[in-house]
Amino acid sequence: MPILVLLIILSLVFYIFYKIKYVRSKRPAERSWLSAKSSIALGLFVALFGINQLFLFQTAVTYIVGAIFIVIGSLSVWGGIKAYKFYLPHAAKEAQEN
Repeated sequence: MPILVLLIILSLVFYIFYKIKYVRSKRPAERSWLSAKSSIALGLFVALFGINQLFLFQTAVTYIVGAIFIVIGSLSVWGGIKAYKFYLPHAAKEAQEN
């Protein structure tokens, strides 16, 4: 599935992008906000990798490992979205103050 490979690479690129922005940022709320965004990107990477494995191999072990990757990635995306929504107003307020 070439579209899955493209999405996997894109999510990895976004993860690296947000981690670089996280390291360069000096504001604490903005750092937490960027960390949440990178958590979403990493969760997407893991979940999409698990989905891709289900299409590549059809063994019982692959189904178990793929399901674990999908669950862990989905939980990471869910937690990242919750953190993103929490830190967004704090980061915006912090940006307006400076």
